Amino acid sequence: MPRVTAKSRGDGVQAVILTLRILEHLAAEEDPVGVTALAQKLGTTKSRIYRHLRTLVQEGYIVQVDGSEKYRAGSRLVSLGQAASEGFHLASIGRPIIRTLRDELGHFTVLSQPEREGMRVVATLSGKSAVETQVKPGSLLGFHYTAQGHVALAFGDKSLLDAVCRSKLEAMTPYTITSARALRAEVDRVRRQGWATAPNEALVGSNTLAAPIFAANGELYGTVGLVGSVQYIPKQPSKAVILRIIAAARQISRALGTDMKRIGAAIGIPAYAA
Repeated sequence: MPRVTAKSRGDGVQAVILTLRILEHLAAEEDPVGVTALAQKLGTTKSRIYRHLRTLVQEGYIVQVDGSEKYRAGSRLVSLGQAASEGFHLASIGRPIIRTLRDELGHFTVLSQPEREGMRVVATLSGKSAVETQVKPGSLLGFHYTAQGHVALAFGDKSLLDAVCRSKLEAMTPYTITSARALRAEVDRVRRQGWATAPNEALVGSNTLAAPIFAANGELYGTVGLVGSVQYIPKQPSKAVILRIIAAARQISRALGTDMKRIGAAIGIPAYAA
């Protein structure tokens, strides 16, 4: 592993690189590692290593082993790695399916996956229009103002909806839902119909139609979405477009090993069991 020096890098970049090296090393080691061993491995001082370790412990990325001065990977680092792995898995499985969806309907298509703070965009495909609304891969979409987020609140763990409703619902536009009562009503509607839109809520003039992707254990795994202007994706899309995105979500779920007849019956939406 290369040593981290200050000769060719600024202090800020150097600190980030050292933090990453510490995380990489702890993630790779089966046994807890001490400050001295880390300093020797990374070619720096124990005092610098210790400062970084304290911050990482505070943020939950690593933990200090009780009764010792050694450290190991923490739950937040494990969750981050799992989310990255699952996101890659979803993108790998879902990309051919959303490509067909894009080719048929012409809209920008997107795959997203739930994280603690929102919906992470893991794959996108540009549409066929010369001018279109897009979201960047890697973007984190809020739960209360996006169609993907509304799907997560409808089909994810109920505690998530409760937590979001207790938080401050920031107004991204004049049309964003900022009332917990209104958000719960919208989520109930999404749960009954099996899809969501959020016209003008994140950006005036844009909308997304999203549907849930389920894992084999029945839990929400992600969402598939069509993004475009409200001119082409209205609050109430056509029945044909709705059925097409549900079919894509169902197809991706089945590719993940999910029994969609069972899921469709569980959520009470026949279109998912078709």
